[in-house]
Amino acid sequence: MHPFVRNTSYTGPVLAVVLDWAGTTVDYGCLGPAAVFVESFRHFGITVELAEARQFMGLEKKEHVRSMLRLPRISRAWVEKFGRQPGEDEVDAVYAQTEPMMVAAVANHAGLIPGTIDFVVAMRRLGIRIGSTTGYTRSMMNVLFPLAAGQGYRPDAVFCSSDVPAGRPYPWMCWQNAIALEIYPLEAMVKIGDTISDIEEGLNAGMWTIGLTRSGNQLGMSREETDNLPPAARYARLQAIGEGFTRAGAHYVAEGIWDCLPLIQAIEARLRLGERPYPFS
Repeated sequence: MHPFVRNTSYTGPVLAVVLDWAGTTVDYGCLGPAAVFVESFRHFGITVELAEARQFMGLEKKEHVRSMLRLPRISRAWVEKFGRQPGEDEVDAVYAQTEPMMVAAVANHAGLIPGTIDFVVAMRRLGIRIGSTTGYTRSMMNVLFPLAAGQGYRPDAVFCSSDVPAGRPYPWMCWQNAIALEIYPLEAMVKIGDTISDIEEGLNAGMWTIGLTRSGNQLGMSREETDNLPPAARYARLQAIGEGFTRAGAHYVAEGIWDCLPLIQAIEARLRLGERPYPFS
């Protein structure tokens, strides 16, 4: 690692990418986690919609439960059912249901998303390190990592929401990747993910960001379901998702990890010109 002193613009190459897991590199459609949250609330007699669960995807899982309980409709349903506003005791109770089911869901939705290995191989050839962050806890990742490794995907660093003071959108996991991979400056790194919280995490860390529209949580469909959508409808939905990423501050948008190599090259071209991912200063 060559020291970089911030008295000039960084004009070197991309040194590392930080990849999300579910919806980005594994579990096409991010199907496993969403179903778990629905089932966790059903255990308490509360019906929640997949869309209500998906809007907080990417957060640390307990914070995800907490955010769902704050939704006005779900909060009202809880009061009607139990006669009190949901608080931290209720968060703990729902999460206690979520944790073991999430571990099982991780095991059942560990298939690599097409293009993951090709992208990683391309990064390796360019000398770019592979980091990763996730809303999963370490106990969940202890199940997922060996299943991914068995398919040939072994990132150089893995940090979970339970490894840091707070998960996304805080930058701590991204910064832990930078430390573990010995990468500096942060503009030499690219965060890639399929949720708004992924984009916010990368921006807060001072990294370039790429949002994925087709393979992940925002569309929330399996590969087969996505392929079977009428082309015009699929295009419209992907465009809307991409616009949401752009509004959130994403530097680039792609359908999936299979489309990201040209974007890494575009970022490198901008770095050579002295551009930063955060033009404001």
